[in-house]
Amino acid sequence: MAFDPIRDYPLGARRPDLVTTPAGVPLDGVTLQAVREGTVTAGEIRATPRTLRLQAEVAAAAGRTQLSENLERAAELAGVPDDVLLQIYTALRPRRATADELAEWAARLDGLDAPKTAAFVREAAAVYAARGLLAHG
Repeated sequence: MAFDPIRDYPLGARRPDLVTTPAGVPLDGVTLQAVREGTVTAGEIRATPRTLRLQAEVAAAAGRTQLSENLERAAELAGVPDDVLLQIYTALRPRRATADELAEWAARLDGLDAPKTAAFVREAAAVYAARGLLAHG
């Protein structure tokens, strides 16, 4: 059955067949018992890029464009290691990175197949430059 972002919302209730863990455990397999048995680990309790993209479609269908864009970027970043995400987050704080450093992060994100997030970093760099919020260095 094709996904309909209006009819199939909320996904967990109406289309649980579309929601899995990163290792492919179906939603109904994510139980307290599975956690106790160790068949579902903490690393499995996270949204997958596919689920995030489906949620982005739901948001777009509801006219929530900004939320949809945020979910698309989240889908891009779902596979990025946590330590890299923290470094990007830190670089995006005001006066923490130079224009060149932010350009390097954007290029790295392009290489990680995260073009929407790379564009976001480039946009942030331009805004920071205009507002004097870049690090000097």
